[in-house]
Amino acid sequence: MDGIFVGGGGAGYGERQVLDLKYANRHGLIAGATGTGKTVTLQILAEGFSEAGVPVFLSDVKGDLSGLAKAGSEGFKLHEAFVGRAATIGFEDYRYRDTPAVFWDLFGAQGHPVRTTVAEMGPLLIARLLELTEAQEGVLNIAFRLSDEQGLPLLDLKDLQALLVWVGENAKELSLRYGNVSTASVGAIQRRLLVLETQGGTSLFGEPALELADLMRLAPDGRGQVNILAADTLMASPRLYATFLLWLLSELFEDLPEVGDPDKPKLVFFFDEAHLLFDGAPKALVDKVEQVARLIRSKGVGVYFISQNPDDIPEDILGQLGNRVQHALRAFTARDKKALRMAAETYRPNPDFDTETAIREVGVGEAVTSMLERKGIPGIVQRTLIRPPSSQLGPISAEDRVALMAASPLAGKYDTAVDRASAYEMLKQRAESAARAAEEAENGAGGAEEAPDEMIREYNRARRYDPTPKAAPRTSGTRRGSSRYSKPESIGEALGQAVLKELSGTTGKRIVRGILGSIFKAR
Repeated sequence: MDGIFVGGGGAGYGERQVLDLKYANRHGLIAGATGTGKTVTLQILAEGFSEAGVPVFLSDVKGDLSGLAKAGSEGFKLHEAFVGRAATIGFEDYRYRDTPAVFWDLFGAQGHPVRTTVAEMGPLLIARLLELTEAQEGVLNIAFRLSDEQGLPLLDLKDLQALLVWVGENAKELSLRYGNVSTASVGAIQRRLLVLETQGGTSLFGEPALELADLMRLAPDGRGQVNILAADTLMASPRLYATFLLWLLSELFEDLPEVGDPDKPKLVFFFDEAHLLFDGAPKALVDKVEQVARLIRSKGVGVYFISQNPDDIPEDILGQLGNRVQHALRAFTARDKKALRMAAETYRPNPDFDTETAIREVGVGEAVTSMLERKGIPGIVQRTLIRPPSSQLGPISAEDRVALMAASPLAGKYDTAVDRASAYEMLKQRAESAARAAEEAENGAGGAEEAPDEMIREYNRARRYDPTPKAAPRTSGTRRGSSRYSKPESIGEALGQAVLKELSGTTGKRIVRGILGSIFKAR
């Protein structure tokens, strides 16, 4: 199998439009207004990649894509329409079939739990997730640096919260080494972490962490595993959704080896609602996405962005998306017309029709397509009738989902969270040890001082006689018989004794050295 049959183009839709697997890792775009058929296009591409032995990861924003796990049926209301369309476009081996699907869910309700550690996500993505300012991000970077230097693993949110408390308590000392550490910034980060907790972000961080190899499995029959992330609830926290998917892309980029230009991808990644990744994103983050998109294809990973409008994607990234399926765009406003014109200009023209007009006029289930051809050259744009799906169109039932999760090859591996000793427990242990040591030192010092004080009191009261007492009273030299330890007779004497006692300590010695140094220096 050299390509994925996408649909029929040309006159009468009889020309096969194929996505060449050799160029599938050069990324792609699925765009179009709401209700024009983007979800079905995503579904048939996922089916095609799986059939070719390529694992797929996709996010199910509306819940419709769970139907990939179940074969379509002849009793479906669109059965006749699907069969007719298959005949029109020359899809001769059309049949109903499911895909080997595995469900995932950050919250663990509709799929296997997905977790990562705070350390793996890193300060840049966490700062993006928490919407931190530049100064707050700097403090977060210091916390991560301390985690490495002090051997304090950051696994879950409570580890990061505990480390930030320690940073705040030692802000003055840390500022001398790392730059200004503002307790106000620490407090702001803690508040943002609290907001993340209320949004369910606690579920994302912890162990066992997701192993990327579990996303790249093949079914026993050689088909690629289709990983479906339940994102309907997750979409209530769009920043969490976008940050998680970007982290997953980054992990793939960092962990997978270079493979050059393989005959087919090792994994295809579909990023639905892609505009969420770039809305309000700082330039550093957009640059990181561009870097990943540009270089990850050499790791054998294809990334396909799904969004309503091509201009939702930054221009530098849009230029790297070689395989394109453009569903209808509606041009009601001046901005819409400009976006439509710009979208049309990115395609290689077809002399048989005007691309801008075609994008505006294509119906539901129809699209303007352009796939990379030999040597990676963009193909001539075609009006294409998208092939019907082989799996169920629409979501599966809750009972079917539970049964599929129970039969999953990964059942039980990620279901139970593990909380091993990390930064929170280590810092707590350090604090308890320091408190015990301080208490023991205080008790020991108190016991050592108590006995001499009692001896002195007995001596002063003439109730005890010792020819050479270790703490015998000393004469002051100004008043005969006055004792350093006896009750002072005036406020001035009391102050004098307090100063004398202070000067006899370490701090006092430093003061004396300072005074004497000044005197000798003055001479």
